[in-house]
This record gives sequence, structure tokens and C-alpha cells, in this order.
Amino acid sequence: MDHSHMDMDSTNATCTHAMTWNWNTIGTCFLAESWRVENEGTFAASCIGVFLLVICLELLRRLGREYDSFILRQFQQHLVAQAAAPKLEDSCCSDAPVAGPQIVTFRATPVQQLVRSIIHALAFGVAYILMLIAMAFNGYIIISIIVGAGVGKFLTDWMTAKVAIGGESQPGKGVEGLEEPSVCCG
Repeated sequence: MDHSHMDMDSTNATCTHAMTWNWNTIGTCFLAESWRVENEGTFAASCIGVFLLVICLELLRRLGREYDSFILRQFQQHLVAQAAAPKLEDSCCSDAPVAGPQIVTFRATPVQQLVRSIIHALAFGVAYILMLIAMAFNGYIIISIIVGAGVGKFLTDWMTAKVAIGGESQPGKGVEGLEEPSVCCG
């Protein structure tokens, strides 16, 4: 069947680009003219897709924090194993233990830093795509972004904190494990 002579109204239609707050649904384009909303079902799918994309962004942010914690735990376990290892009798070092706490600096390996960078770049890219989608100023899409951010935070970032009970409290030291909320975009 030859489709070359069929009337293609939908491919020749133009996009509605409102640069002010709007509630447009049909005829709206997001990011590119190829993402043109032609019916209510497509618009609903766009809102659901944006909602899920924001949840993916929150998941990527959580993944980055979890990976950082993972490589830090690995390093701490390595230090504990080294400290527990028996010293050789012929050691040139003193047998006397060092008094007081010691500070050891951790620096990620190149592979660990590469993985951290990839996770960050993915989260950064998704955040920029969401920002560009939000620049359509469509109320339904912005509501989808906000609700997706709330659901994503609820699902992926359940707060846990370690609270010391008893002992001396140090002034200026708050609860461990809490982070400052981001001002914008991550």
C-alpha cells in the first residue's frame, strides 16, 4: 500500500511555543518539534514520563551518595585491617603506639573517580533536560516535575542519621548524616 499520497496534517502542524505560563495541552511541543502533543493520551504520557524522569534524577543523586559512602567504607575497612595486622619483629618503626587520634586522608582511585564523574554527569544531564522541559512553562508539566521530585525524594532518600547519646557534646557539631538541601538543581 502506497502511503506517499496520504494527507499528513499531523506532520505539517506547527508547535505552540508559549514563553509565558500556560495550560496548553494539544499542539504543545517539548524540547523539539518531534515531541509534539497531538492528543490527550500523548499529553498524559508526557506528564507521566516527566514524572518518572524526575524520580530517575533523584535515584541518580542517591546512587552518587551511596557510591561515595561505599568507597569510603572500603577505605575504612582497609585501614582497620592494616591496623590489626601484626607488625614484623624486624620493623624499622617504633613499637610504641601513637597517642591520640590519627588523621588519614582518603583520595579516590582514578577508576572510582571516573565512576563518580559518570554518575554526576548523568544526573547533571537529566537535570538540564528537566530544566529545558520546564521552560515550556506548561503548568501540567511543572506540576508533574514537582510531584515527581516529592515522590522521588520519598522513595530514594529516606533520612537516616547517627545520633551520639551521652558523652561530651562538641559545640558546633550537629547530627551526623544530614545534608544541606540544594538551592538549585543538585
